[in-house]
Amino acid sequence: MIHNNVILRAKHLEDIGTISHLLTTQAEVSLTEQGCRRFEVYQSESDAQTFILIEWWETQEDLDRHKSAKQFVEVYVPQVIPLVERFPHPSKRLV
Repeated sequence: MIHNNVILRAKHLEDIGTISHLLTTQAEVSLTEQGCRRFEVYQSESDAQTFILIEWWETQEDLDRHKSAKQFVEVYVPQVIPLVERFPHPSKRLV
């Protein structure tokens, strides 16, 4: 299992609603992709500009395929990435 966690921080307060909507849609679509076992989007209650993505993929190939999927290349990369600072955290699940 591949655990890919990403922290995103909105560059501007006025973009929070747009980012929230786009990430919610991204999660819904990603959950239909082959090998996606979990795709959760969180917005920090202590810092509204911070979002956390929790992704579980069966294999690295599934995650790689996700990164070439239409929703990723046509929405996430051109519409979300310009609005945020992005901090990926591939992780090892301990428990």
